Amino acid sequence: MEERKKQIPEGYMEDARGHLVPESMVKDIDKIRDELVKALVAKAKDVKAMLQVFKNSAFEEIEQFIELSASEYDTSLGGNKGNVTLMSFDGRYRVMRAVAESFVFDERLQVAKDLIDQCLNEWTASSGPELKALVNDAFSVDRAGNVNAKRILSLRKFNIEDERWLRAMAAINDSLTVAGSREYVRIYERVQDTDRWEQIPLDVAGV
Repeated sequence: MEERKKQIPEGYMEDARGHLVPESMVKDIDKIRDELVKALVAKAKDVKAMLQVFKNSAFEEIEQFIELSASEYDTSLGGNKGNVTLMSFDGRYRVMRAVAESFVFDERLQVAKDLIDQCLNEWTASSGPELKALVNDAFSVDRAGNVNAKRILSLRKFNIEDERWLRAMAAINDSLTVAGSREYVRIYERVQDTDRWEQIPLDVAGV
């Protein structure tokens, strides 16, 4: 959304509280700082716009290539948005389109936790501290009060036949909903003649 600029009368500057201050009352160093910050912000917005153009173009070109490749087999993938890796012919570069999904759990997650607690309380002597620590870690929340879906789902790997545990795993499955997904393009370059790859950074911190 385009930012609406507030009209500042000539000879004045607006401070952080929205008050108009005569330029003659503003120190030179404060004026220079203000100009520097606003110039860098303007450049950053230009870079952001360029990255957005690159991202849109990369997704479009990757999708077009996938459809071209599929056409050699007289088929169409119909907008498949899964993960895909494309390699250069010389093996020096690879481009990855990755789709990261975010998950949420409904109230049935609490049902699962209650069933698991019943199991652990009964297995106190035999379950060992490791399993209890894994379960407690899986259901721990971050500062925003959200659980980590990956840790929750990792509990399903345990081969436990207790009927309550199985019901807990079913409750976890039923409570899970895909809240959304984000697509990423990651570009890598092989490190000389090794098997290591370095990601070409597209963020300021990684440059």
